[in-house]
Amino acid sequence: MNDFGGGAFAESKSSSEQSPWSVGQLSTVLKDWIEKHGTLWVEGEISQISRQGQRMFGELRDLNSENSVSIHSWDSIGIEPDLKQGDRVVAFLRPRFWGKGGKLTMEVKQLRKVGLGELLERIERLRQQLVAEGLTDPAKKLPLPFLPQKIGLITGADSDAEKDVLQNAKRRWPDVIFRVINTKVQGNSAVAEIVAAIKELDSDPDVDVIIIARGGGPFTDLVVFSDEQLVRAAAATKKPLVSAIGHENDSPLLDLVADLRASTPTDAAKRVVPDVVEERAKLAQAVASIRSRLANFIETQAAGLSATRSRPMLANPFGFIEVHESQLTTTIERLRNRFGQQLELAEQSLDHLRQQVRSLSPQSTLDRGYAVVRTSDGKIVLAPKTVAVGTALNLRVAKGSLDATAGKPHD
Repeated sequence: MNDFGGGAFAESKSSSEQSPWSVGQLSTVLKDWIEKHGTLWVEGEISQISRQGQRMFGELRDLNSENSVSIHSWDSIGIEPDLKQGDRVVAFLRPRFWGKGGKLTMEVKQLRKVGLGELLERIERLRQQLVAEGLTDPAKKLPLPFLPQKIGLITGADSDAEKDVLQNAKRRWPDVIFRVINTKVQGNSAVAEIVAAIKELDSDPDVDVIIIARGGGPFTDLVVFSDEQLVRAAAATKKPLVSAIGHENDSPLLDLVADLRASTPTDAAKRVVPDVVEERAKLAQAVASIRSRLANFIETQAAGLSATRSRPMLANPFGFIEVHESQLTTTIERLRNRFGQQLELAEQSLDHLRQQVRSLSPQSTLDRGYAVVRTSDGKIVLAPKTVAVGTALNLRVAKGSLDATAGKPHD
């Protein structure tokens, strides 16, 4: 028997270009390989269902994509009797391969609706996981821009939610720009479409904020907004995301990871777009406040300037100089008097010294009739005996000098 690996046929030793398998051999291999996997539980949505007595035939479709498989049952044991198209179910299946037509189908062992309690339990487990991962932490929420350049809107086509957001936003700020992506907001393909729209708007450089809007509805219709794939895509956006599902009683998990939860699509428009009338009123109030403060400031400064100008220093800027000039004049006069007194005292002292000098000088002695006698070589004669008779002498008197000759000395 040949094996399959990684979802594809492994190279067969018994099958080749020269010795190919028959279709019957291929069918046998497929049947054995598929049916050896046994039974498994699958969740999905019934897209088709028909009953023929105890027999049941239908299609089971994926909740988030277009993938589907055929299902059948030969008896009604384990199958809820009131199942219908669109029901969300869990099925206990055994894969079957019909070799005659090469058709793969799933034999149903059990088939039942997914109960509300079961859905709530799953959502609660996911909520706890999101909290544990920090995806609901308020500190990680992105702030909304004051005036977004462009708003991305994800909502159902021609829905009341779309009209509420657009009309209320335009009413508040007529120049606001939207980029709207219409998706399904419930059903099996809603999650995939919404996730794709989130990624597309998040990558648009002109979009500043994203709104996901739906106008409420039954809890079962809103489970798509608690889908793990959708919730994680919303939590991963680099731009602020607003959840506006409009369901107060049972908030979907999208509300927890969104940067802002709006109670309704109308509330989202009011939270994201500022009111031009209110902003103009705030601007006028701010301008009036600035003008008032500026006027008070100018008035205060003018009063301070007037008070400063009235000070003596500014009333007569030379007053300070005049005061110091008077002090300087007084000081100079005082110094002059002191110097005069000092000079007068010095002059008197000099006169006294001059008189002393005069009284002690040789000239004063000469003036009294005395003379200074010198020999021809300039030596002063102190005693007559020191010179010989006939020695030439010079006599210095008060008014000049005389030449003389030494005579006989006398005692």
